[in-house]
This record gives sequence, C-alpha cells and structure tokens, in this order.
Amino acid sequence: MGTHFDLTPGLLYLNHAGVSPWPRRTVEAVQRFAVENGTRGAADYPRWLKVEARLRESLAQLLGAASPADIALVKSTSEGLSIVAYGLDWQPGDNVVGIAQEFPSNRILWQSLADQGVGYRALDLYASTAPEADLETLCDERTRLIAVSSVQYARGLRLDLERLSAFARARGILLGVDAIQSLGVLPFDLTRTPADFLAADGHKWMLGPEGLALLYVSRALRPRLRLHEYGWHMMAQAGDYESSAWTPAADATRFECGSPNMLGIYALEASLSLLLEVGMESVQAAIAERVEHLIRLVDRQGFELLSPREPRRRAGILTFRVPGVDSAALHRALMAKGVICARRGGGVRFSPHFYTPPEVLDRAVALAAGLAAGLPAG
Repeated sequence: MGTHFDLTPGLLYLNHAGVSPWPRRTVEAVQRFAVENGTRGAADYPRWLKVEARLRESLAQLLGAASPADIALVKSTSEGLSIVAYGLDWQPGDNVVGIAQEFPSNRILWQSLADQGVGYRALDLYASTAPEADLETLCDERTRLIAVSSVQYARGLRLDLERLSAFARARGILLGVDAIQSLGVLPFDLTRTPADFLAADGHKWMLGPEGLALLYVSRALRPRLRLHEYGWHMMAQAGDYESSAWTPAADATRFECGSPNMLGIYALEASLSLLLEVGMESVQAAIAERVEHLIRLVDRQGFELLSPREPRRRAGILTFRVPGVDSAALHRALMAKGVICARRGGGVRFSPHFYTPPEVLDRAVALAAGLAAGLPAG
C-alpha cells in the first residue's frame, strides 16, 4: 500500500486528520496539468471538463448520492456550510443544535446567526455518555437544524448519523453534516443516512489539495436556499453569455458562481481514484486495524486514551495524553523528531491512513514514551 506514496524516508506521517500528503499519482497529475498549461494553455479545455465530470462521479460514488449533478464543487467546508446557513429562511426564535467542541467551520457560522434571532444550543460532548440522546434532548419545537460532524475532529468520536437522521426526519428538522473527518475513512451512504446537506474539504482523508471541497444539498432543500453568490457558472443557460434572461441551475452547480478550480480538480480526481481503486471497505478495515494497533501501544505505555475505545465510535483519529506531561511540549518534541501529528482535544492526535506502515505507529509511540520521560510536567 505504501508504494502509492513517496514520503521522505524517516518521516512518520500521522496527520491525515489535518492535511494529507498527496499520492504519487496526484503529484504526477498536477505536474502534467502544469506542463500542459505552460505549453498549450486551454487548448484542450473540453478534456479538462471530462476530468471535472469524473470527479463529480467519484464524489457521488463516495457519498452514495443519486447523481453527480447533486455535487457542488466549492472552495472549502466553511464555504459550503455557509451557503446553507445564509440560504435558509430563519425566523426569530429558531434554534440550531450542535456540539460545543465542534471545529469552528461547523460552529461559528451557526453562532453568527444570533443577529437574526437564531439560538445555538451546544452539547458538551466530552461530558456526554450518550451524545445522540443528548442532542435529541436539546431539540424543541423551534429547532430547525441539527448540525454536527460525522466524526469529531479533536478526539475522534463517531456519531450515529442514522439515528440522528431518523430522529430529525420524524420531526421535520434538517440534518447538516460536516463530513471532513469521515469521507475517505468510512463508507458513506446517503440512502441509509439521508442528510439534508453535507460538506467536506478534500485535503484530509480524501488525500487531495486544500482549496477544493464538495457540497451536497438534497434535491428537496436545494430550491429553498436563497442564493447570495451569482456568476456565469451557476446559470441554467450554460454557455449562453449574451442572453439577458437567465435562471439559476436546478442542479448543484447553482452554488458554483464562477470559474472552477481546475488544478484542484485534477488533483482531487487523481486522489479519489486511488481510494476507489482500493475500495472504501478495504480502506476502512485498514484504518481500523491501525487505530486498534495504536490503542494497544498506548495502553502498553500507560498513556491516557482520550479517543473512544468502542469500534463503532471510532474512525481514523487516536488522541492520547501522557499523565503528568505537558501535551504541547510533547507535540513540539515529536514534530522535531519527524513525527507529523497535531495537538488537539487536550492531548496529542495521531491519524494514520490505510497505507501507513504499522512500524511507523510502533516508532511514533516509542518516541512519544522516550521523549515524555525528559519533558516538564504538564
């Protein structure tokens, strides 16, 4: 599996929940595209559009969406979620239910609706032993939306989206999902988990570049969203630049106001081709094995596990703390030794992907133990 990547020897890369390295085929695709731009410009633009179409098909397959036409290409998770947040027709007294420990992309935009009289009710995830039930309890007759991440970014708790989806639909509440920490880790199926909207950037587990994300909005919700960005690309009259009459496209391109990020499209299409070639079930199994291996190593060293132990609650994130050791200092020491990881959720976060060799995990945890012994108390 590691033959698909050309990481620097000695680098222990465990930050796929942050920014992933590109597969070899992605690097090559971007290099070819750059050379073509430099030598031929846009002479072959129709072929570029075929790559864009393949990307939409791959993203639809990854989600279990009914059609590639349901996929909008936006620049980030934040932009995708903001399109929905400021497209809905809010009324004073409405509320949104979410999680206090959300990444800002799926928290501050709902809080920003306060000037419209919209409340934000946040569950303390770290204090909850039954998060789905507690989220449901926060809902009332004025709840318009449950907005959650499929997998929490800091400690990696995986929510039961099927349960939340069924609860929301039975009560006429929308379900919005930030899927950036699960797409590329876990198979997703919108037929089983019919979210009303979903967004995810490509630079984490999907192994793609920053600056390109997907936005899915259900066909029922799509026409209800007020548009705030307009341009040539979102018109139903594609290619008709002279007519004064126009309407927004009925499909997801209505949320794409201008020129596509074609360089990012080439990169993400290549990265997704690897994931789909390996198969998401195989990717999920390989990541689960690596997280399980990390848990054994962490337990053996006597570290404190901050991530869930239950397999059904896990995805690709393992966060730990060394008792009595400052986690910020340990993170800095690990990075200095070439262990690429993150400081999140009160500890150090490791996030291996399907191709990560088990010996990388062994060496990273052994380094953490050795370094911790010489660090100040935290």
